[in-house]
Amino acid sequence: MIKCDVQFPYPLPDDPRKWDGWSRYKSSNLYERLCLDSRSKPTNELIEEHCRELLRWWQKKLPLKNQPSNPLAQMLRSGLEESSRFLTEARMELLDPERRRQMDEELAAEAHEEAVTEFQKYVAFALANGVLRAEEEGALIRFGGELGLQEPEMTMLIEAELVDCNAHRITEEDIKAEAAKASNGAASPALNQKDDFMRMLRLSGLDGDAMTDDQRDAFINMAENLGIDAGEAEDMVDLYLEEIEENPNPTPPPAPAPAVGKGAPAAQKSPASEKVDKAPKIEINVAAERARFSNFENSIGDQMMFVPSVELVIGSEAPDAAPNERPQTKVVVSRFYMSRHLITNGQYEQFDPAHARKRAAGTSDRHPVVYVSSIDAMKFCQWLGTRERRKYRLPTEAEWEYAARGTDGRKFPWGNYGRRGDLANFADRNTVFAWSDRDIDDGYAETSPVGSFPIGVSPFGMEDMAGNVWEWCLDYYELYHGKPKVNPRGPNNGMKRVYRGGSWKSRFNSLRATTRNSNAPNYSCNDLGFRIVCECE
Repeated sequence: MIKCDVQFPYPLPDDPRKWDGWSRYKSSNLYERLCLDSRSKPTNELIEEHCRELLRWWQKKLPLKNQPSNPLAQMLRSGLEESSRFLTEARMELLDPERRRQMDEELAAEAHEEAVTEFQKYVAFALANGVLRAEEEGALIRFGGELGLQEPEMTMLIEAELVDCNAHRITEEDIKAEAAKASNGAASPALNQKDDFMRMLRLSGLDGDAMTDDQRDAFINMAENLGIDAGEAEDMVDLYLEEIEENPNPTPPPAPAPAVGKGAPAAQKSPASEKVDKAPKIEINVAAERARFSNFENSIGDQMMFVPSVELVIGSEAPDAAPNERPQTKVVVSRFYMSRHLITNGQYEQFDPAHARKRAAGTSDRHPVVYVSSIDAMKFCQWLGTRERRKYRLPTEAEWEYAARGTDGRKFPWGNYGRRGDLANFADRNTVFAWSDRDIDDGYAETSPVGSFPIGVSPFGMEDMAGNVWEWCLDYYELYHGKPKVNPRGPNNGMKRVYRGGSWKSRFNSLRATTRNSNAPNYSCNDLGFRIVCECE
């Protein structure tokens, strides 16, 4: 079902930065406007109460209309004029039984569409190896039932995916043949089940950042259907995540059996000795990599630019650098692809059509998507990876900085010169911030269509890496420690996730390639988007 993630703290915080419910006042979901969850079947009294409190909150903010340079006034913008109308409209329509019934039907249809999309993702995971076991299909049916889908519809979706993937079910004869082989001593049935589960995990390509709690639960359910104890399955998932963290770009084995043989000795080694002895020994041959890997266009129509392996220093000791950019740190970064442009509204809405109602006013399909959290961005990467059978994800901080400034230590993606309106979209005369540069005109009051500043291109051909919108990274935030690292991905967990690059709201100096910022992983706003990385095979 549709989840309404807007909480309604009472009393409501005066600072809108501490609560984002205010930003939903004109949502097409009438419940969401009033910070209500349709699934809870709110009473008329609760509808009245929420509307009353929200109107009071906005009433207190009306003096900001006379303070155009105040950052809070910039954040609330049109809501100071429009909120009363939209909130009152939601109250009146939800108190009308017929209009409320229509709203409930619309939300139910949207929830069903999202459930089908989520179910199709898990079907694709299950069919990644080209076969579908009866146990796996049973787990899929149970998972779909939890999403509210009916069995005939799930069966139809599975059949369609079998055809699309050129996959097939394992027949009773196949199962009997395997049982006969096992009884002849070829292998232990329990061991085969565990091997099969590990193979499924490796085929998913998910790491600790990309694997959601729901996905983990689905894997545990599949393991139980294979006859593996739930506790043991949890341990195997943890083992897999440790394995992929130590070797984020593993070479896939030619067949399941060798993968098991290679994995067993590795599990007996000390993880610390693996990192110290093997991690730094990455051979870098840029010429050979460029000969092997070339740019390609993905299925959503953006170019993926190849970036070769490198050893470089990230961070800055410049006088104008912030404390969180120090000390400089030496890192090794393995080759990867990065999208030439930011992900756009049109591209993101292929994955999430409902996002269209969240678009910033006046933006087109070619404008960068905003109002997306890092969690939303990671789900998009997972969707695209399933669609193309590739490993997409957010860039790590080290990858992002390397792609933005290359190896010559430049200050901005285009070099070291600045304060020009043809290089990037930042706070210029078209904006009304106290820090806006009135001497510069970049042509845009807010976001600009991707690719509008080709002169500001990075060393590897990426555009808009400075300005326009901030860009989510994979890493949770932490201070630099100055210790050399190989393919750093930040801590395993944290309260904030990093984003980079500056935006249309930023001072020009904040567009420096080493500038770091961060916020809660579920945070979203109108100047924060993302671009994607595809791992090299």
